[in-house]
Amino acid sequence: MDTTFLFIIELVGTFAFAISGIRMAAYKNFDLFGAYVIGLVTAIGGGTLRDVLLDIPVFWMQTITYLAITGASLIIVILFRRILISMNRMLFFFDTVGLALFVVIGIQKTLAVDYPMWVALVMGVITGSFGGVVRDILINVEPLFFRKDIYATACLAGGFAYWGSDAIGMSDVVSQSLCGITIIILRMLAIRYNWSLPQLRYNTENESETTDPNNRTDRS
Repeated sequence: MDTTFLFIIELVGTFAFAISGIRMAAYKNFDLFGAYVIGLVTAIGGGTLRDVLLDIPVFWMQTITYLAITGASLIIVILFRRILISMNRMLFFFDTVGLALFVVIGIQKTLAVDYPMWVALVMGVITGSFGGVVRDILINVEPLFFRKDIYATACLAGGFAYWGSDAIGMSDVVSQSLCGITIIILRMLAIRYNWSLPQLRYNTENESETTDPNNRTDRS
């Protein structure tokens, strides 16, 4: 894949995720510095972990562009805060676009350093989701990644779409496009039809006997 095109995708993904993080920070009434930090962590968190695991230079430490984009995102939220903060669809839009683009970037960067496709799939999920996990922890909400929403599942579906199209000899552009489109469509359908994964529920019956799973009574 052309490195310039990859860089452009990464910049767009950074912008989308930064808007997503800053928007949530504004909703929680963070100050400007706090909102900037949340936006930055959302934008670079997944890529940072990916690069550390792949033992390659951390992407945002090579240029100030990513920090500048986060600053620009903060200004945009300030200027258009009524639209961006009050509408949940805006959060969904920016979060989904950032997710799709970052999964593509994570897969492509992993393949570029000669790791197998299954590793690239994992790195795609990490790149797309880890920044959002850190964001949610910092603003003290349950991470979206661990909820019943179709989030990580959408990342995996997009990754498998990339894997499948690559396996049958499709071009990089087609594989990347299928990956991103799959994630966006699946997220949209999940919201539209309220799709979710089954939850691991705790059985409250006989709660006093099962509160501590390590508390066993020996019977002879």
